[in-house]
Amino acid sequence: MDYDAVTEFETDGDTETLSALPQTGEREVETTLRPRKLDEFVGQPRVREQLELVLESARRRGVPPDHVLLSGPPGLGKTSMAMIVAAELNAAIRITSGPALERAGDLAAMLSNLAPGDVLFIDEIHRIARPAEEMLYLAMEDFRVDVVVGKGPGATSIPLEIAPFTLVGATTRSGSLTGPLRDRFGFTGQMEFYSDSELELVARRAATILDIDIDRDGCAEIARRSRGTPRIANRLLRRVRDYAEVRADGKVTRKIARAALEVYDVDELGLDRLDRAVLTALVRSFGGGPVGVSTLAVAVGEEPTTVEEVCEPYLVRAGMLARTPRGRVATAAAWEHLGLPVPAGATRGEQGGPNLFDQD
Repeated sequence: MDYDAVTEFETDGDTETLSALPQTGEREVETTLRPRKLDEFVGQPRVREQLELVLESARRRGVPPDHVLLSGPPGLGKTSMAMIVAAELNAAIRITSGPALERAGDLAAMLSNLAPGDVLFIDEIHRIARPAEEMLYLAMEDFRVDVVVGKGPGATSIPLEIAPFTLVGATTRSGSLTGPLRDRFGFTGQMEFYSDSELELVARRAATILDIDIDRDGCAEIARRSRGTPRIANRLLRRVRDYAEVRADGKVTRKIARAALEVYDVDELGLDRLDRAVLTALVRSFGGGPVGVSTLAVAVGEEPTTVEEVCEPYLVRAGMLARTPRGRVATAAAWEHLGLPVPAGATRGEQGGPNLFDQD
């Protein structure tokens, strides 16, 4: 099986630890840690229950299930869920990504090689090229594609029947999907961020697979700083293991976890060096804002995309930053976290609550 997914940007060494995007060379470890069945999957109870009904109904009727769309931020388990769909159906899975499907011919070749009941997983499906997307419409509905032979007035369209299959699409930006493509999915699952208790279970399961000696308090400390994202929890677990093996007796306790995460610049709330740099620049250099993301990125020496995609989502969720029509604004929680006096009139952000200021 091949995987052609690409990330939209690369982060540097100081910002990779808490980025929810997969890192180079990390997929082998992720494959080891992925759950194989729905009952092994931790978290996402609503999506699991709904998907179980879809799959069980299809099994009883002896037909492929409806096409599945999984949406949500990176690192929450969309790829794992796609692999579970194939495993539950006892079907083969073919994996690719939206950016890899630049031409309709690429997609036609892939579809023509599918066996009946196979699962086709397209990661970042919102980035698929328009010619391939238009071919996908017909394939999803009628299980056939039209292959154009020749050019100009002499071009001929040849219909090609393909085996019934199930498409599983994953996207981090469901709003970027075109309406015709979104409407062809029979089931849409919205992946949510994990609670600390769910992340404890994720860390405990990963520790068992990786043979890491860790106690319950150590798992809780890692979960609390993982930004609600299993990929980050697994990554922090491995970094804490490294610290425990080199500078301690190998066992991960709360004390060891705290010491290790301090080395990696991950604070009590899960903020790293870049997060604190953004907040510090916003508060000290720009008086709490509002300020544009490009200006803020220059102030911290990073690309605007890195600030917007890696830092801002968590800072907004943590109630420390608000996105307003005029720019980014630091909330009272940001001033308090930096140990600075809160100015009169500072916005009161609510952790985990809706961001009433959010506008692009």
